[in-house]
Amino acid sequence: MRLRTALCSAGSALCVLTLLSACGGSGTAATSSDKPLVGVDYPRSDTDFWNSYIKYTPEYGKRLGLSLKTTNSQNDVAKLTANVQTFISQGVKGIAMAPQDTAAIAPALEQLAAKKIPVVTVDTRPDTGKVFMVVRADNRAYGEKACQYLGTELAGKGKVVMLEGGLDSINGRDRTEAFNACMKKNFPDITVFGEATNWDGAVAAQKLQTDLTAHPDIKGVYMESSFALAGTLQMLKQKGLLVGPKDKKHVFVVSNDGIPEELKSIAEGKIDATVSQPADLYAKYALYYLKAAIEGKTFKPGKTDHDSTVIQVRDGLLEDQLSAPLVTADGATYGGVPSVTSDDKSLWGNNLG
Repeated sequence: MRLRTALCSAGSALCVLTLLSACGGSGTAATSSDKPLVGVDYPRSDTDFWNSYIKYTPEYGKRLGLSLKTTNSQNDVAKLTANVQTFISQGVKGIAMAPQDTAAIAPALEQLAAKKIPVVTVDTRPDTGKVFMVVRADNRAYGEKACQYLGTELAGKGKVVMLEGGLDSINGRDRTEAFNACMKKNFPDITVFGEATNWDGAVAAQKLQTDLTAHPDIKGVYMESSFALAGTLQMLKQKGLLVGPKDKKHVFVVSNDGIPEELKSIAEGKIDATVSQPADLYAKYALYYLKAAIEGKTFKPGKTDHDSTVIQVRDGLLEDQLSAPLVTADGATYGGVPSVTSDDKSLWGNNLG
């Protein structure tokens, strides 16, 4: 199965409809005057990454000819479940959501499946249950890329802190497990201090401060999301460690998201790398697959034409793993992982306008 989206510019709803028609299935493409109603639940609005996703969603909804109802569950699965009930009462034909608790969402998914309302999950993958498509990047690759970068820069020796996300989320588990496994296999002489933060910037800053006090020879930090960026920079500054990469006191920092502030910090030498999680493509392909589901299209595992791979995670569950490049100041290759420079115009963080 080839998904021919990449051959079309993002600006034309008519073009996207033509491509959907070519994907197969029994559905009939909607006309320009027919706008299916879909619900989109935003998981939170307290981070630059998710605020960017919120910005992109109505843009792509318009381009795809969809009518949107939106809610914000504020990182609370109970609110998300209530929002699902609201969407059902509004008569939506499909729902895009990003459940942060990937286990507790199961009953809501079961209800939607019973009502034959297709679901696309964005950024996260439910632990159980079926959805039409999962749209996310390979989160294990996030941890591996961060590991290879830090391991290479530290020449395989030293101490690093990993500021973990929420381990009730598949994303937090994937990034944490992959980083640890990569370090153990490739850089066994690097000591990793794993700190649970539940995606909370204040908690991350406090735990980093404790680690830097107890281990002043720490030379690396992996932040599993940009939620920890401001606090990390503040702690390094307080300790006199916020210095350029050529200074022997420099602590190498790798983040995750690719928000504009991260790209700026890389250019300024305050942090060293990030993995650019595609907020724009999350919005685009969440709605793309929702429309395809409504039209009766089906997909199979395989390479796509938008630089991604659809994989079968388990029986009845497909995931489109979108590209998420390592971003550095020099665009070099680290531990076999190629990177792009922080000013690369292909990065969504450089195109917010």
